[in-house]
Amino acid sequence: MLVLTRKLKQAIQIGDDIEITVLAIQGDQVKLGIHAPKHIDIHRKEVYLAIQTENSAASHASVSSLKQLTEQLMQRKGGEQA
Repeated sequence: MLVLTRKLKQAIQIGDDIEITVLAIQGDQVKLGIHAPKHIDIHRKEVYLAIQTENSAASHASVSSLKQLTEQLMQRKGGEQA
């Protein structure tokens, strides 16, 4: 892990596209501003971990639920052709 010390209004550059700036320091909280391309997702760590957990759970669908979904899609497809 790289550890850097920054003061108020100072920044850290990551690659060509990401800049992190210290905007405020209040007690034990630090406010950071992040400039990054729109295609890069930025989340607090706890939110990122929750998203990963939800994605993992969603990817473990049961065979019966997949069969049921397939049947429903086939019924809709048949109904559109009528």
